[in-house]
Amino acid sequence: MTAAARRDGLRAVAALALAAAVPALRAAPGGLPQAEDGDSSEAWERLRAQLFGTRPLLTGAAVRLEAPRRAAYGASVPVKIVPALAQTPQLWMKRLTLVVDHNPSPLAAVLELTPEIGWPEFETRLRVDQYSHVRVVAELSDGTLHTDSRYVKTSGGCSAPPNRDAPEHIGSTLVRLLEPARVGVAGAAEVTVLHPNDTGFELDQRTMFYIPARFVRTLAVSYAGRPLFDAELDFSISENPSWRFRFVPQGPGELRAEAQDSQDARFSGRLAVEPQA
Repeated sequence: MTAAARRDGLRAVAALALAAAVPALRAAPGGLPQAEDGDSSEAWERLRAQLFGTRPLLTGAAVRLEAPRRAAYGASVPVKIVPALAQTPQLWMKRLTLVVDHNPSPLAAVLELTPEIGWPEFETRLRVDQYSHVRVVAELSDGTLHTDSRYVKTSGGCSAPPNRDAPEHIGSTLVRLLEPARVGVAGAAEVTVLHPNDTGFELDQRTMFYIPARFVRTLAVSYAGRPLFDAELDFSISENPSWRFRFVPQGPGELRAEAQDSQDARFSGRLAVEPQA
């Protein structure tokens, strides 16, 4: 399946799940929904069936999701995906699916990984539109699925207007190391695309019209010409989408990021890396 076909399929799945889903959260005093981290929801059960069918989802074995219990700003909720095993040719994490149950577009990201990533730990920021579970599903190369979730209390993430102070910088793609690179050691790096990631639910206070949706749709990151990960993204990722990750350089090379948004604009960034022995 081509990337474009997979992307269209994922969008169709998310749309069907959203259309059919009715939130099934328990109401707390005052009307605020409440749930526990490991709970399910009707929205999740429908999306799970569309994405994974009847395949079993194992908990607590291979992946952990970190997120705040209560987030002050729903348009920028930090999340961290923490693996329990390193990438090896014998067993590796091949796919990560990130979901926000009750977002207008619940399927936030699908990351296709390679063994080159070394240690498949990722950090990003999400838009969370209302009290919701945030979930990660990790698929290993042996076909097993592993999941973890956190219930996040916040709202308004998909209607908060983005910052447009410097529109001329839209598309700038920043690639940087967060620590000195060392040969054979999983070092931290970050890729950020300066982009408003408009959701289509934000009201322009000057015109009183909704801002049309436009967001980073794909991100491909490679090192020394070899792919590290490819990401299919949606507007549930915050503005200026940023991904922190770890990779294992085996020698000098170029860390490169290529992005494309939903209007087919293309952006790229690169960084020459000279790892220490």
